[in-house]
Amino acid sequence: MSLFHADVLHKDPVIYLKTQNITETIKEKQVEKKQVSGMVYKNIMTVSNNEPAIAAPTTTIIESIKNMAGNSSKKLIIADPGTKRLEAIVTSTDIISFMGGEKNQLVENHFKGNFLAAANAEIRNIMQENVISLSRHSRIEDAIQIMTAENIGSVPIVDEKNCVCGICTEKDFLKYVSSTSTNIPVSQYMSKRVKKAESKTTIENAARIMFDNKIRRLPVIKDSILLGVITASNMVGYIAEHAFENVVTGNFHEAFSAPIGSLINRDITWASSETDLAEAAQIMRNDDVSSLPVMDDGVLRGIITERDILRAISE
Repeated sequence: MSLFHADVLHKDPVIYLKTQNITETIKEKQVEKKQVSGMVYKNIMTVSNNEPAIAAPTTTIIESIKNMAGNSSKKLIIADPGTKRLEAIVTSTDIISFMGGEKNQLVENHFKGNFLAAANAEIRNIMQENVISLSRHSRIEDAIQIMTAENIGSVPIVDEKNCVCGICTEKDFLKYVSSTSTNIPVSQYMSKRVKKAESKTTIENAARIMFDNKIRRLPVIKDSILLGVITASNMVGYIAEHAFENVVTGNFHEAFSAPIGSLINRDITWASSETDLAEAAQIMRNDDVSSLPVMDDGVLRGIITERDILRAISE
């Protein structure tokens, strides 16, 4: 059935042209939606990283951190060095906990505040042993469902013998969203209550703020002006490259006394509250970032992350 009566179309060709354009747009959106929905039925190995960063449980904490930083990875799989049998996982959140959370007890209590000694302890001291994994025969939708249900940013992929053959992360799904148009503004999925920190805040205190608030990103401000966003990955990179520069006595607090403003080394990449989720995903991919501050008229309104976009896919 036509959207308009025939004689109306005859009298007003502009309406007919607009109707054609609307119909074509609807068809395009339907194709895009089918492409994204069809994606979830593919095998998980089509999107996973088949050469993930792996370390043995006897690897030192500092070498593990350097491994993560060197591979630009927020996750480090802990596996048997011979068989690659999955044993545990370490995330950037675990490193934040080591710096300013419950896993910091290893530094303060066991090593009496000696960061140098603690950093050379085995990674088994801070790794997560209860790891959720998926079979290599699983589908993409299985990963999306389990990651959103368990609120985790990655899932290792294993074979029939529980040997690691890949890892699937939130970032792996960005390309599917960025290739379409959702007609959903980021304001619908962004976090509106954003914890911020002054640029003079020490790295140690920033890590504590992130751990206490269960966040991996912290906007940095100076005189109410947004300077940038530091992430758990920035913290990992700092330890790998600079943490020992400020250490004189070996004390933990010396290592992380620098201000967080010193970690900001790039221009701000941002989105407005009306930016389409797909466009936001594309910006993240192009700029290799895991989140975007959401700004309207120079005012920080929220933050949109890879996990928010994964949540949008799951719904």
